[in-house]
Amino acid sequence: MKTKLLAAAALALIPLAGMAAEGDKTTSPSPTGATFDTLDANKDGRISMPEASVDPDLVESFSVADKNGDGYLDNSEFQNSAKKPQR
Repeated sequence: MKTKLLAAAALALIPLAGMAAEGDKTTSPSPTGATFDTLDANKDGRISMPEASVDPDLVESFSVADKNGDGYLDNSEFQNSAKKPQR
């Protein structure tokens, strides 16, 4: 009886394990593993081009990711840039 209960519990937790393995995509979408928080070196809530320069992929896509054209990536723009297919 305990074995069946344990097996049922394990099966119920499998989807949660997959979600945990994906990681927190709100903070680490960069292909190089850099997070918004680590790239935002001066902690002003946005990433400038000099801050982005540590991630070559982000530099390459910076102007496209900067949807409002202000020269910075906010967290939303950074997250959306990671959702684009990588070459």
